[in-house]
Amino acid sequence: MRRAQFVAAIAATIAATATARASAPYAVTHSDAEWRKRLGADRYYILRENGTEPAFSSPLIKESRAGIYRCAGCNLAVFSSETKFDSGDGWPSFWNVLPNATLTRMDYELAFEPRTEVHCKQCGSHLGHIFDDGPAPTHLRYCIDGLALRFVPRQT
Repeated sequence: MRRAQFVAAIAATIAATATARASAPYAVTHSDAEWRKRLGADRYYILRENGTEPAFSSPLIKESRAGIYRCAGCNLAVFSSETKFDSGDGWPSFWNVLPNATLTRMDYELAFEPRTEVHCKQCGSHLGHIFDDGPAPTHLRYCIDGLALRFVPRQT
């Protein structure tokens, strides 16, 4: 995917996200105190405060079984193991997201380059970021914090 196509796709997603946020609250909501209690300190920092875990700290980087990766905040299915790949960047990476699972917004925290944040569509939790340097067919890299996810292996 060319850079212009990526920018256009992200702009359209951001516009749709703004419309969705303005029209209705998230399906799953909790008070700040309840989120803290449910998630624990590390997951709260990532999911609710847009933090990130240290690179190479997640056991999900090496997870290779078939299954589904779910939002740790609300259990929504967000990624399939079929789209997971080893990007070498230190976080679980995927080249696609499950349909209707995420929203995006721009992140200007790093002054040298804006990034696109990935959030759970059901609870608004911060999952990670999306970049345009992934493999075919999408050429996208969803760089996701392992603590933002729960892996559920496929039953055989």
